[in-house]
Amino acid sequence: MMNKGEDLIRIEGLSKEFDVGKGFLSKGRKLKAVDQVSLEIRRGETLGLVGESGCGKSTLGRCILRLIEPTGGKVFYKDQNLLELDRESMRRMRRRLQIIFQDPYASLNPRMTVMEIIKAPLDVFHMGTERERIQKVMEISQVVGIREEYMHRYPHQFSGGQRQRIVIARALALDPEFIVCDEPVSALDVSIRSQVLNLIRDIQKAYHLSYLFISHDLSVVKHISDRVAVMYLGSIVEMADKTELFSNPRHPYTQALMSAIPVPDVDVERKEIYLEGDVPSPVDPPAGCRFHTRCRYATEACRRARPELTDIGNGHYTACLRQEEIARGEG
Repeated sequence: MMNKGEDLIRIEGLSKEFDVGKGFLSKGRKLKAVDQVSLEIRRGETLGLVGESGCGKSTLGRCILRLIEPTGGKVFYKDQNLLELDRESMRRMRRRLQIIFQDPYASLNPRMTVMEIIKAPLDVFHMGTERERIQKVMEISQVVGIREEYMHRYPHQFSGGQRQRIVIARALALDPEFIVCDEPVSALDVSIRSQVLNLIRDIQKAYHLSYLFISHDLSVVKHISDRVAVMYLGSIVEMADKTELFSNPRHPYTQALMSAIPVPDVDVERKEIYLEGDVPSPVDPPAGCRFHTRCRYATEACRRARPELTDIGNGHYTACLRQEEIARGEG
């Protein structure tokens, strides 16, 4: 029995830096893709992760699974620090930790049939007999909506939505507890996104899964998430329950993102907040608050001190030195 609410994944001070070039001028420079991120993902919940392209969302997801090796920090799955595991121990741990990639075609082997693709993880871990593996594949395929007559077809013979169903089935094969969903519907036609999103939500309930759902689309995140974390330039700037975050955003960056969501009612007026300038380079991020170069509320203090992610009540966290004044309309 799953005790929903307990932390399944806990991240403490996770960082990832990449070397920038090998030339004389680039020597010793680092790109800070993920910068001191701490958060937790509870059993049975979906934590949405949003932010502009290039902010480090996908890198964070891959670091959690050690598909990319973090530079520092800790990643706990239950009480086990994944960064302390050797290669073989981590390989065995991947039975419980899976990922759904953005591009379903690129993540599928074009030379393998649907049956072979979904069965591959079972073969790698020698799960049961050959007959039992095939039976497992058929059961999962039925759950995700792949017909039996499709089992011996190849990825190029399917639409984008069908390919993503194959990817989801492969992720489910080993009965994982946690799945990183890395923009799983952004490459799909709008007409079938809702179908795949509903499938992801339905299998969460059926298989008692926890998700980190990465997306740049706030409407998608609002539809599927329980809590939402907002990322900017490698750091989490706000995190709260979905309803709380969308009704009461307290960080200026989150407010700007929310103001850009289309409103279907023509009678509702909303003033869009335009951010000035481009996202600073993660190779040379600004001192103090990372957002101060684009923030309309920034003061000299914001340029000097980097704010910590602080609980402002009811599990609502924000990293802003002026969030109280902003909330009172004094910005």
